[in-house]
Amino acid sequence: MSSARKWIQRFVRFLMRQLIDFECHGAQNFPAEGPLIVYFNHINLVDPALAVAVVPREVIPMSKVENMDHPLIGPLARLYGVIPVRRGEADVQAFKRSLEVLRAGKALLIAPEGTRSGHGQLLEAKDGLTRLAVRSEATAIPVALVGQETFRSRLSRLRRTRVYCWVGRPFRFVKAAGARLTHYEWRAMTAEAMAELAALLPPANRGAYGALVAQPRQWIQYETAPVIAGR
Repeated sequence: MSSARKWIQRFVRFLMRQLIDFECHGAQNFPAEGPLIVYFNHINLVDPALAVAVVPREVIPMSKVENMDHPLIGPLARLYGVIPVRRGEADVQAFKRSLEVLRAGKALLIAPEGTRSGHGQLLEAKDGLTRLAVRSEATAIPVALVGQETFRSRLSRLRRTRVYCWVGRPFRFVKAAGARLTHYEWRAMTAEAMAELAALLPPANRGAYGALVAQPRQWIQYETAPVIAGR
C-alpha cells in the first residue's frame, strides 16, 4: 500500500468512526488476502467512505469521473488512487485498471447500481461487477449498509448516525471453462450477486431484487459457511 493511500484510508476510518455509530455483523467473512471485489448498496455520497471504514484491508474504490472534479473529494480521490468511471458507456480504461488491481491480489470497491438511489431500495445493477469477477477469477463479497439515509440531517445537528452493516458470504462465479456467456447469462449472474446483497437488507430495501432472495443460486459458489445477519 502506498504511503498516501495508507494515511488517507486511516483518516477515512477515523472520521467515519467519529461521525458514525457502527453496528457491523459478519466482518470476519472478509478474506485476508487475494483478489476481492467488495460491492455495496449505494444510497448517498457517504457510502464509499462507510465501506472503506468497514473493509479491514486495503481497498481501492471505483467512482464516477465527475467526483474527480469535486473540490474536496477530487484531490483526495486522485491521491488515493480511486479509479474514475465514465457512466453510460463502456469505459475500457476503467475496466483495465480494475483488472490490474484484482490481478495484483488487491481488493476493489464497487457500487454495482452505478448511481445513488437516494431512497434506500436497490436499483437494477450493471454487469461490470460480474464481468470483472469472471475475468479476474476474484472472490466477491456483498456489504449491506442501512441507516445512512439520515446522515446529512443528523450531521447538521451535530449528531452521530447509527448505521447497520451486514457482510455476506464470499463467493465466486462458476461457469464452464472457455464458455462464452450470452447477454442473458451475464444478466442472470449479476441478478444472483445482487440477490446475495438483497438478502442482507431488510425486505423494504431489497427493491428490484426482493423476489430473487429465496431462489436457488445457479452461478455462484460460496467460500464459507452461511452468515446469520442481524436485523
